[in-house]
Amino acid sequence: MPTHDHDSADSAPGSGSVTVLGLGPMGRALAGAFLDAGLRVTVWNRTPGRDRELLDRGATAAASPAEAVAAGVLTVVCVVNYDASDAVLRQDAVTAALKGRTVVNLTADTPARARDTAEWAAGHGIRYLDGAIMTPATTIGTPDAVFLLSGPEELYREHRPVLDTLGGTHTHLGADVSRAAAYDIALLDIFWTAMAGYAHALAVARAEGITARELAPFAQGIGAILPPLFEELATDVDDATYSGELNPITSAASSMAHIVQASESHGIEAAVIRAAEGQARRVIGLGHGTDGFMRITELLGRSRR
Repeated sequence: MPTHDHDSADSAPGSGSVTVLGLGPMGRALAGAFLDAGLRVTVWNRTPGRDRELLDRGATAAASPAEAVAAGVLTVVCVVNYDASDAVLRQDAVTAALKGRTVVNLTADTPARARDTAEWAAGHGIRYLDGAIMTPATTIGTPDAVFLLSGPEELYREHRPVLDTLGGTHTHLGADVSRAAAYDIALLDIFWTAMAGYAHALAVARAEGITARELAPFAQGIGAILPPLFEELATDVDDATYSGELNPITSAASSMAHIVQASESHGIEAAVIRAAEGQARRVIGLGHGTDGFMRITELLGRSRR
């Protein structure tokens, strides 16, 4: 089961040292939070010049990634994807310098890439935790930050005092190293699908003479409906009940068809909502018209069987 840790362990993080590889907006925020906590911070970035403010605040710049990881007990990686992290970590000199040390990879990518990196790390005597940051860079170092981590629990516990200095909540999702990435992918799926829907809704509204600002308060009302639905529908899916008593999937398909028609009447692409309608129609065709919309989770999962 996931463990949620809100309180720091007894050991003082200020006596530790940490290396940050990657100084994009998130990497700089991570390094800044470590500095604020009194940690000795070494930084490295492929593109020079992004460390100036951090150096002014007391960070040490490394001339190479191998030099950087050798300076810290713990190395935190935050780059664009695992292609980028592999390009740094799997250099011979870096790999050799990391032996016996710990890497916490907060780079976003797929669960399969997390498993591959953990296997590589184990083969080279590198201790490894995988993680995901679920909030923007502006939240780092504040109570609003949210971190997910997975991998050996004893390793997580060992480095928790340093990780706690990043603020917010830290949830250890278990020993399966790919769990953080799996949660990340699923949660980002919700976010980006919702953002695509909102962008489409604003385009349709504008075509009908409604400004984005005019629609926004009502869009927020729609958004407020979702949190309790998430909880209710999660139970529906886990228990395979798919109740459609209040809103059968036939009703959902009908309303989605209206969105498609209105969109295309204005020449607005409706591929995403048309795909959702198509999934609903397939479920209806399979004899589940009285079920709720979440019945499509079974349809989507059929390719796995």
